[in-house]
Amino acid sequence: MPDTIEAYLAELRAALAGADPALVQDAVYDAEDYLRTAAAEGGNTAEAVAAAIDAYGSPAEIADAYRQTEVTVTAALKRPAAKKSGNPFARFFGIVADPGAWGALFYMLMSLVTGIIYFTVAVTGFSLSAGLMILIIGLPMALVFISAVRGISFAEGRLVEGLLGQRMPRRPRIATTGPNGSLVERLKAWLVDYRTWTTMLYMVLMLPLGITYFVIVVTALATSLGVFVAPIAQWIANTPVIRFGEWGLLIDPWEAPLWFAAGILGAFATLWVAKGVGYLHGMFAKVMLVGRFEGGAQ
Repeated sequence: MPDTIEAYLAELRAALAGADPALVQDAVYDAEDYLRTAAAEGGNTAEAVAAAIDAYGSPAEIADAYRQTEVTVTAALKRPAAKKSGNPFARFFGIVADPGAWGALFYMLMSLVTGIIYFTVAVTGFSLSAGLMILIIGLPMALVFISAVRGISFAEGRLVEGLLGQRMPRRPRIATTGPNGSLVERLKAWLVDYRTWTTMLYMVLMLPLGITYFVIVVTALATSLGVFVAPIAQWIANTPVIRFGEWGLLIDPWEAPLWFAAGILGAFATLWVAKGVGYLHGMFAKVMLVGRFEGGAQ
């Protein structure tokens, strides 16, 4: 058995090699939280650390327990699988019953708001922290900013898992600074963690991505709705409603069913596009917020 918390965590990470990075982060968080709390209650002596490690279990045992639990939890939280059909038309229209498509659609709509918030926090926080670093207030400002970045990383991960189905950490990251880590040591640990910087980059990129996602969804839905109601609007107004300058497009009565069908098909196609974008963004978020990517969406 390892004789220090740092050595224990290193062995736990090694025992979980090949597991989902989000699972590794959860396991390390739980282990470090328990061991440091138990060691602190015993006075942070070598004997207290050894007793805490002995009570918690060996890294191999904990790794096996987390792997088994992950299988159970994944099965319990797995979204209902949509019935697959060999008929391509049934599969196309079956997207309406896929919760993943609706979750991705909602995420794309919401990403405009979250993208603005993330971008503002990242740019403003970094500018203030860097500009005030020469003053005594610079260190506390940097700590607050990076704490906010880590908090946003965790919150965004919960959104990604809940709406896009990608396994993300269910525990935040702990900065390993030792039992008596000072504020400076904690800041240093956060700064050397590459995920702090990839999270900041993710927050900045979420603004253009959020705008793009929002525009895609709103444009697609508005176009589909417009195509569907165009014949009805023309019938009510008794004049062509689709105009290009002085030229108007007159929809003949026999064409109305085709316009209705095109509008409906456009709505279903939008769900398929949202599902694809959600899958790709889930992988992107996993890489940027957690680390190396393994596995697909649940």
